[in-house]
This record gives sequence, C-alpha cells and structure tokens, in this order.
Amino acid sequence: MEGYFYLKNHCPNLENVCVYKPRLFSTHIPYASFPTSIKDSNCKIVYMSRNPMDVFISLRFFLDKLRDKSKELLPLDEAFDKFCRGIVTFGPFFDHILGYWKASRDNPNKILFLKYEHLKEDIFSEPKHLAMFLGVPFTEEEEKEGVVEEIAKICSFDSLKELEVNKKGINEPFGIPNENYFRKGELGDGRNYFTPSMV
Repeated sequence: MEGYFYLKNHCPNLENVCVYKPRLFSTHIPYASFPTSIKDSNCKIVYMSRNPMDVFISLRFFLDKLRDKSKELLPLDEAFDKFCRGIVTFGPFFDHILGYWKASRDNPNKILFLKYEHLKEDIFSEPKHLAMFLGVPFTEEEEKEGVVEEIAKICSFDSLKELEVNKKGINEPFGIPNENYFRKGELGDGRNYFTPSMV
C-alpha cells in the first residue's frame, strides 16, 4: 500500500481506494508507525511472521533480482551483519516482528499474529483460525464439503506461484515483475546459505 499510494502523494486520499467493505490493505509499515486512528479503530490486523534466516535469504534473492547488474551484490556476511543490526528496508526486522507480536498479545481480538512456518506445516487449520478471527467462521456444512481444504489448496505457495498474473504480471508503480516475489517458499532454506557462526 505505502509504495503505490504514497509514491505519488505524501498525503493521498484513500476514501475511494476501494468501494467494497470491509477493505483490505497490505503494508510493510511497522506497528509503531501506525497512527492512533488505526490502533484505536475497529479494524483487524493480520501479521504474517517468518523465520529471520529465511526472511534474510528470501530478501537477498529478491533484491538481487532488482539490483543494477553493473553493481556487485553485497557479500553475504556483510549483508547478514547489516540485517542483524537492523540496517534493512522497512527498518530493523526484530523490532518490526516484536512490535506486532507484543501488540497481538495486548489486543488478541484486534491483531492476529501468524507464523509462516505454522501455515506451511498445517495449511488446513490456519484458514479456520483466520476466518474465526475475522468474524466469518466456516459453517459445519462448508467444512464437510471441503471448502477449507479447497481454499488452502488455492492459496498454497505453489498454486499462487503458478497463477498467470504472478508469472507475467507487473507490480505497479515500481515495474517489478510479480514472479520476483516467488522463489521457493520452503521452511529452513536460510540454513543452506549460512555458515555455522551465522546460525
């Protein structure tokens, strides 16, 4: 959200962004940066966390696809040191994740803190958990008919990666190919790149 609307106008009018209600926004903004109007509102916040090692490697591959190829990629150990010290896009990773985690502990009815690892390990219970949190739980009939499993299948990493829009689409206004957002989606892949001292 912040990239698309705020790139063109530092104070955009979001009234007509989406005529459907409830509205859905996606952001990388740290919880501490939300205005009081968001924190005190009735809106629900869903935060997806991920293992720091996997985040680092995923981000490294993503940024490598975006970089000017005439420039060298930062050496792994130097990039890792910067990541650990919080010198990364959208601010320190650990502050970011802890901000949402603490807020979810204080406001469990407002903020749902999900873990990517749990989603990958048990893809069927997380949609039910999310639906319950959003106040639209699945009915017994929907569960018996396999609606949860169908949603889980459609929303799986592999399924999303194979969508035509994610193979050939472009993320405006940055001009980033959508395929750049999909690599492996595997758990623990970060360990394949780290030295023992990094782990």
